[in-house]
Amino acid sequence: MEYLLQVKIGALVGLLLLTLLFGFIPARVKWFRNTNGTETHRTVLSLISCFAGGVFLAACLLDIIPDYLSDINAELAAQQVETNFPFPEFIMAAGFFTVLILERIVLNCRETGGAQEERAPLIQDNRNGHGHGHGTSPDLESSGHHVHVDFQAHSPFRSFMLFLSLSLHSVFEGLAIGLQSTDSKVLEICIAILVHKSIIVFSLSVKLVQSAIRPLWVAAYIGVFAMMSPIGIAIGISVMEAQLQSGALIQAILEGLAAGTFIYITFLEILPHELNSPGKQLLKVLFILLGFSIMAALTFLG
Repeated sequence: MEYLLQVKIGALVGLLLLTLLFGFIPARVKWFRNTNGTETHRTVLSLISCFAGGVFLAACLLDIIPDYLSDINAELAAQQVETNFPFPEFIMAAGFFTVLILERIVLNCRETGGAQEERAPLIQDNRNGHGHGHGTSPDLESSGHHVHVDFQAHSPFRSFMLFLSLSLHSVFEGLAIGLQSTDSKVLEICIAILVHKSIIVFSLSVKLVQSAIRPLWVAAYIGVFAMMSPIGIAIGISVMEAQLQSGALIQAILEGLAAGTFIYITFLEILPHELNSPGKQLLKVLFILLGFSIMAALTFLG
């Protein structure tokens, strides 16, 4: 077996094991799952969630969208497509509206199916379980927008869409490793993705735990997510071995849809939930900036 192939297989195994390790820390450690602890405990959980929000914001603006725009513009140039219409941005908008429409359909089905019992525990859980204050102010109660954002945050549907968009992006990250032709470039990209993905999967696991998803499903999500980059590496190796060059435009379009999905989740689920909840506002912003800054620094160094 040639050395380059050995390096790629080593990167595949390393990504799989490290992602599983960091993903199962919040899923298996009881401290992260206990949302009925002291006020200090709930505050720390909220700040960790804010840190995760900063991580996802950086992943969205500094990683997923730039990667997609680079790939789609390169592919459109290769296909000699010239148009004044913002086609790359339109694809992202399509991903955004796809998630929006699907979520509205799910919520509408719950309402028409008599989901009053289902919504009641969600409201109670978000007020007391997540610890964003036991007494919501009258202004918050009277504001339909704020109540909606807070009560729908951390819903299993949105957590699933977050998982789906991150998983799709992970496949493309792995594909980038598998398609490299030099071992030094494989190691360089792999190290960057290892550090980056460790923080991402930890943050994803925190969000899944907060969504009141069953532990078995959380484990399944983390397990599947951990396999996405290795699958991408395997596909890249297969393409390199078979000398195939097709499918780049389809890949770029899928990246765009994933980017649109991630925009929706980041700006309509993760950040509003924490910022619309009372208490420690400046500290929350500080932790969002901290998560963003760490990811920005890793992107700059990488």
